Amino acid sequence: MKNNNNNDKVTLKVAETNPRFVGRGMALMDPMVMEDLSLSTGDVVELTGKKKSYALLWSGQSEDYGKRLIRIDGYTRNNIGIGIDDSVTVRKVIVKYAEQVVLAPTEELNIVGLEEHLPDLLEGRVVTKGDMIPLNIMGRRIGFAVTSTSPSDAASLINSDTEFIVGSVPKAGAKGLPRISYEDIGGLKNEVQKVREMIELPLRHPEIFERIGIEAPKGVLLHGPPGTGKTLLAKAVANETNANFYSIGGPEIMSKFYGESEER
Repeated sequence: MKNNNNNDKVTLKVAETNPRFVGRGMALMDPMVMEDLSLSTGDVVELTGKKKSYALLWSGQSEDYGKRLIRIDGYTRNNIGIGIDDSVTVRKVIVKYAEQVVLAPTEELNIVGLEEHLPDLLEGRVVTKGDMIPLNIMGRRIGFAVTSTSPSDAASLINSDTEFIVGSVPKAGAKGLPRISYEDIGGLKNEVQKVREMIELPLRHPEIFERIGIEAPKGVLLHGPPGTGKTLLAKAVANETNANFYSIGGPEIMSKFYGESEER
């Protein structure tokens, strides 16, 4: 892989993406930054956070002009090891077409002929070793880890001629997909922002609270009618912060009989 220019780097702030771009390996960049770096829609960019990954570039929304934002979905954020509001270094790269890609599913599969359909499902996608990519197969969203590519450059562009090999689930187990991300939650923009400030910020940046000498909230109560997104929001925060999530229903631990609740 050849770099376009080592000096053509820019550091941008990560934001959530438009739901229609989720799972497509695309990055929406501030149009002003694209103009400054002479970037165009369809270019491939390298994203460097705690890890590196790659994405196809798409022009951001007009309201993002001058805000120095790059919008990527939860899967890409997971691949580069950062979250919303973190900084990421971006540069344009030139990639080669992938001749062969080896994938390892994160769960057992028994689907005949899957390799033949993958070029159509992933055509135009840029992948690199170590990436976790989502695929919707037979109504299920399944994660696949990229274990190798040929040629073995840092990134490869999939086309209709790419050969796929689907291996077995790694014995040690592979980290699964972030099942729920902020892009999966619609209509709760204000609530998401408040929960991020109260839960995500203390988990990811506890030093901020120590520096200003205040205690982080010890708990948050989400209340509302059934179906309004309380559990979904909690799952999204857990996934975005790599925290464990346990869902416990009231009937599982409560009983109308004296002493049974304590026993459970």
